[in-house]
Amino acid sequence: MTNLKKLPGAIKFALFASAATLVSGNVVAQEAATDDAKTLDRIEVTGSRLKRADIEGAVPVVVIDRAQIDASGDVSVADVLRDSTFSSFGNFRPQSGSSAQALADIDLRGLGSSRTLVLIDGRRAPKAPFSGQSADLNAVPIAAVERIEILSDGASAVYGSDAIGGVVNIILRKDFNGAELRIGTGQTKIQGGDTQEGSAIMGVSSDRGSLIAGLSYSKRGMVFTKDQIGGGTLGVSSFGNNYRTVVPNPDRADPTTPPRPDFAADWRATGAFIRMPGFACDTNGFWVTPGNTCSFDFNSVAANEASIENKSLFARGDYQINDDWTLYMTATASRVNSFGRYAPTPGEVFIPSGSPNDPTPADGLPAFVRHRFAAAGNRDTSTDATVTDLLIGSTGQLTDKVSVDFGLRRNEYHYNELGRGFIVRPLAEQAIANGSYNLLDPFGSDPAVVKGFTATIARESTWKTEELYGTVNFDLFEMGGGVSNAVVGAEYRKEEYADIFDPLSEAGVIEGSAGNSAGGSRDVYSAFFEWLFPFTSTFDVTIAGRYDKYSDYGNDFSPKIAARWQPLDNLTFRASYGEGFRAPTLDILTQQAAFSADPVTDFDTCVVFGGNPATCANTEIQVDATVIANGALKSEQSKQYSIGVAYDPFDWLNVTLDYYNIKVEDRINQFTSQELIDRSIDPSLGPIPAGLGVLRDPITNAIIRVTRGSANEGTLETDGFDFNLRTNFDLGGAGKLENALQVSYINKYDIISVVGDVSNQAGIVGQPDLRAALRNTWSLGDFTVGFSTNYIDGQSDSTGNVGGYATNDVYVNYKTPWKAAITIGANNVGDRYPELVGFNGRPWNFSLYDAYGRTVYFRYTQSF
Repeated sequence: MTNLKKLPGAIKFALFASAATLVSGNVVAQEAATDDAKTLDRIEVTGSRLKRADIEGAVPVVVIDRAQIDASGDVSVADVLRDSTFSSFGNFRPQSGSSAQALADIDLRGLGSSRTLVLIDGRRAPKAPFSGQSADLNAVPIAAVERIEILSDGASAVYGSDAIGGVVNIILRKDFNGAELRIGTGQTKIQGGDTQEGSAIMGVSSDRGSLIAGLSYSKRGMVFTKDQIGGGTLGVSSFGNNYRTVVPNPDRADPTTPPRPDFAADWRATGAFIRMPGFACDTNGFWVTPGNTCSFDFNSVAANEASIENKSLFARGDYQINDDWTLYMTATASRVNSFGRYAPTPGEVFIPSGSPNDPTPADGLPAFVRHRFAAAGNRDTSTDATVTDLLIGSTGQLTDKVSVDFGLRRNEYHYNELGRGFIVRPLAEQAIANGSYNLLDPFGSDPAVVKGFTATIARESTWKTEELYGTVNFDLFEMGGGVSNAVVGAEYRKEEYADIFDPLSEAGVIEGSAGNSAGGSRDVYSAFFEWLFPFTSTFDVTIAGRYDKYSDYGNDFSPKIAARWQPLDNLTFRASYGEGFRAPTLDILTQQAAFSADPVTDFDTCVVFGGNPATCANTEIQVDATVIANGALKSEQSKQYSIGVAYDPFDWLNVTLDYYNIKVEDRINQFTSQELIDRSIDPSLGPIPAGLGVLRDPITNAIIRVTRGSANEGTLETDGFDFNLRTNFDLGGAGKLENALQVSYINKYDIISVVGDVSNQAGIVGQPDLRAALRNTWSLGDFTVGFSTNYIDGQSDSTGNVGGYATNDVYVNYKTPWKAAITIGANNVGDRYPELVGFNGRPWNFSLYDAYGRTVYFRYTQSF
């Protein structure tokens, strides 16, 4: 059922907040129409490859310009985009304990980062090979960015697969003369999250060409969980020092069962967890739960957010050979490092009967123990990535009505990961079986024995893209509103992907890690067109289409039509309809079976793990999961349309309102363990796809293992509104005041299962249906003062409630007589923190909120 009641209230809130607090958002639509539009040069904007001079296009484009980037305290492109109202459900950020520790992505509309296309100067950004699906924003040097354009409309017809949710086009600096040096630092209220930044840029130009080159550095430190949650919340886990009884193993023939020694494979753990007799469980992080099991306080030692560091070189140049032809080149090289720390390795180990560590020597049976190998130290993971991107191209005029653009591009993302403190299970089980490692006094064991089963694991990942492209842009004929022009083009792209784990990890004998090797390649051939029909000076229509052929699965065609009507100089209506698709990504097509420890809720398993039956229905626990590939996936198909209006009733006021509707059929659903568990309990929620499932203990009904992966299933439908209001007041001798408001509202977010059930997930915990941003900037002479706020609406469902969340930022900028700019500011000046409501195994929603507290920053820029 459609619910529009919250939108007007939200807009009223933001407008009143603007008047009362003079606050502002970090993302503002630069959409004010001008009377001089007819005199503008024809340029290409995000969402179209046609060159035209219109300010208000047929599709909505929001711009984050360099001034807004400089005014923020952000030191990375990822930080800038996290505050975008289009990042509806948040974005992935660097986090310890994740197989994608170093990743920062962008997820528009909550449709997933794999349905959001990231471009750099209109060409695809390289994907992070350790992700296999998403572009890594950490690899983009923020000092090289001129502006960021966000197309909130689907664009598969223009750019191809994975532009269903929208497009983020990062435009690099091009026109820059002189030199600029910059340094900056930020200090968070929470220990560890401090930032550093620095850059040096030089630009020269002449009548025939230009060159800009620079280097940049940025860093954010690692943040420990205990500092963000106040240190008072103990980590709860069954992996402390608890044993379970055994039964014969009916699952031994299952090929997804991790390899175990023959004697261990004959048995399977069952029953409730019982503390190891003789182990005090009260030192070195161990503690006794209310259910009388032994837990380990992982919150006391683990880092929540991994550190991230970027060092980059970049250059962009063009040279005009003659009046008709120009060569251009763009090159970037980035080095991205991260470091994360997670709690000591947990593992379930087999103890044969008669072992000195046998907790039940009298029954003559073996046992399984869930043990935390704290004596081996924490798990530390270091990553090192090198990203290179080179593009060389040429533009030229074949005639006065025909222009061409062609070029070639190559990018590579090389990623290396080292993990220390992991456990080789067969060696650990051998030391436990013979008693050389004492489960009752692990810290008293011989350090050489502990080192003997402790391993450093490795991972090497690569993503390579080679691309050839060419377009022809030509004027066709005159119409009532001007020249009808069109563009046709073709592209060839080769992608090579490899994500290789060390042999021990591939064999499944490493405790405490997740993931397994994957790899593959594909060739993509594309042809596309766009054609503008300006029927009158106030009404035009653009049609577009794109054909993509993938070597590894098939082909698709994506059409689009867009219209713009401007009945008054200050009033524009726009609408578009398009169809698209998303090809299955190489990682989910080729991944080898991999272990994962997944946070879920399951009553029976919680009780067996020692949880309180009164709260187990909502208590998050970790279960073992095996992730498998699906080589039979099809592409998912999408349909989207949008309707909008832009109105400038006064010189000082600009208002836009756009409605969008997106439908994804045969969606590629990466099933979570929770989805499969819910379906195993309630079959009416839908069938469990072939090959996936939940294995339970026949005696206790506790989950033994979940086998999860991807499948084409069901439909996703979402719609909503984007509202922008912008004012600009000239106060005479009192300076200038600019105010801007942006509100993104999700009216519905429906997951329609194969059985026809509709689950509207807009507004549930983790998926807010409204985000708002507000910006006010007052400038007088050489001084600029800015106040801003970012608002995330509250969420609620059966798991609980999360209240609305607003943070306020402030800054002051001074332009000195010696051509310098000094900025002092504070983000989250009110020192607000997210509610500690567990989400996906973290103390709060780690993608949607940060917990840095107040961040005070300083930036000095010197121009020459």
